[in-house]
Amino acid sequence: MTQEAATTARLMTAAKEALENYHDVHVDDDGALTFRHSEVPCAVQAMQLAEGLTVLSLTCVVAWDLPAGDELAQSVAERAGQGLFGTLGVVRTERGVDVTLRYAFPAEGMDPAPLGTLLMLVVATASQLRSELLAESEGSI
Repeated sequence: MTQEAATTARLMTAAKEALENYHDVHVDDDGALTFRHSEVPCAVQAMQLAEGLTVLSLTCVVAWDLPAGDELAQSVAERAGQGLFGTLGVVRTERGVDVTLRYAFPAEGMDPAPLGTLLMLVVATASQLRSELLAESEGSI
């Protein structure tokens, strides 16, 4: 096993340990960790960006198939400027708009407790955003 593979494996083990305090965590065939926080599906991956810089990347699918419109775009843009843990993304599909929240951070050497706290801050934000966006979406129909 290469040094990079060993480092990312240790980081994924720590992330799994941290998340298992809060969720049922599944390890996918590619090694990614997946779980659901409320109704928000999430995935965690580890990667080495440079020598000595290994990061965890957390992606949460906040909402999908929302009706496309200026109000939704404005709402997401406003939230993106609020200093969230993560970056909001909007993807237009033939069925509507999908919204994701992504957060990547150097996590090597973090103990499971603070790592779990940081991950939960992000997924709690994603769940809150989902509730707000769905309420706004229902109000605009």
